[in-house]
Amino acid sequence: MKILQSEILIARHFKKSVFKNPAVYIITIFIGILLLYAAFTGWDNYKSQNETSEKYQHESREDWLKNPDKNPHRMAHYGNFAFRKSTPLSVFEFGMEPFFGNAIFLEAHKQNTANFSEAGFSNSMLRFGEISIAMVLQVLLPLLIFFLGFNAVAYERENGTLKILLTQGINWKQLLVGKTLGIASVIMLLFIPTIIVLVLVWLFLQNFSITADETIKMLLFILFHLAYLLFFCVIAVLISAISKTSKKALITLIGIWLLFTIILPRTTQAIGAYIYEAPSKIQFTSDIEKDILKQGDSHNPNDPHYKAIKDSLLTAYKVDSVQKLPFNYSGFIMTEGEKISSRIYNEHLAELLKIYKKQNSFSKTVSFLNPYIAIKNLSMGLSNTDYESYIDFQKQAEDYRYAMAQKMNALQIKYISNKKPGPNDKPLTIGKEHWADVEEFHYEPEKIGTVLKNEIVSIISILLWIAVLFILIRIASHQLKAI
Repeated sequence: MKILQSEILIARHFKKSVFKNPAVYIITIFIGILLLYAAFTGWDNYKSQNETSEKYQHESREDWLKNPDKNPHRMAHYGNFAFRKSTPLSVFEFGMEPFFGNAIFLEAHKQNTANFSEAGFSNSMLRFGEISIAMVLQVLLPLLIFFLGFNAVAYERENGTLKILLTQGINWKQLLVGKTLGIASVIMLLFIPTIIVLVLVWLFLQNFSITADETIKMLLFILFHLAYLLFFCVIAVLISAISKTSKKALITLIGIWLLFTIILPRTTQAIGAYIYEAPSKIQFTSDIEKDILKQGDSHNPNDPHYKAIKDSLLTAYKVDSVQKLPFNYSGFIMTEGEKISSRIYNEHLAELLKIYKKQNSFSKTVSFLNPYIAIKNLSMGLSNTDYESYIDFQKQAEDYRYAMAQKMNALQIKYISNKKPGPNDKPLTIGKEHWADVEEFHYEPEKIGTVLKNEIVSIISILLWIAVLFILIRIASHQLKAI
């Protein structure tokens, strides 16, 4: 403790001087109100979305089970819904969730994308971003830090007290560390209550029954945001220390804030999309349909591919018509068609995801130049509101859709006769008890291991920025002058 005695004294003095300015109280109260508002809206959005998802997932399941005796192929086209529930941490980090849908209609032979995003039902104000706790921590608190720290050292230089401090036994390293701790102590007055509220809300949303996976995510969310804010405290002090006047320090810090939080993120997205151009949704769907038609149309009895399959089956079973086969021929063909269409869709999707991955990789690489991009990506990953989480939901829904369609095809092959019913005969159906054989869809968020693997670049970037700042403090403490 004796080692930091001078630093703590400097920090206390700085903290006292900060609160002599009435504007600090006003700004701190304003940000505090924003944090409370963000917590309330996050809570409300979480409850609303999850209650809606649970309600309609349950209704979709009930509608599926209430279907009467029916042909399995008709049931495959009747379809089902997959809904994506939010995770507790999404209360604090909305990420891309407002722009991605949370429901997918699942049916045979067709892969649909997620619909019913919040952005789809909102006005244009959503483009400016919603106020979340993560946004306040990542964007507004750094601005407050710069407002508190722009004159931390520059003011001492301007009024001549810097020389006096350095001649009284205080060295540059102690001064820089002390000023940094002073700014951090003020920011903690907002950060610590926010974290307390965050943890309580997080516990309440899970009925105080937490998993190790969610706990690790929460701890990392807190620790990395703490490191992120301390990073900006150091930046503020260093810029103030190298600036001749407080005015120059303030202009420089505002420029850095604009560059980190607005200019670079927008520019990075635009450049990534330009370099790695992705096809439009219409082109993507059209290319899939063209490839499926090239392979064969399972609904066309004269299609060459499926005619060849029919001829091979007739030869193998030594019969002259599909009605004499020991299984339902239409079900067999639908099974084959589902395999082909799913394979072609997955191949095209894999190519599309490669393009998106390159775009995201470009953005993540830029995080080595911008800590805001790094913390944003990591925060969204931990909250399961990032692009990877959305793609994971799509994959889970597609796996469920394929299994559902093939289950119906298997029931058709097993139970439906090849003989077409006459005009007065009952339609070919199976008992409705078979519908329960298809389990209800349940979305599983990505585990912490997967999240850390996806965000390894962001983690390394944040750690490197912290290391660089320690080095800069060491260099500055030997080269800075009082004048």
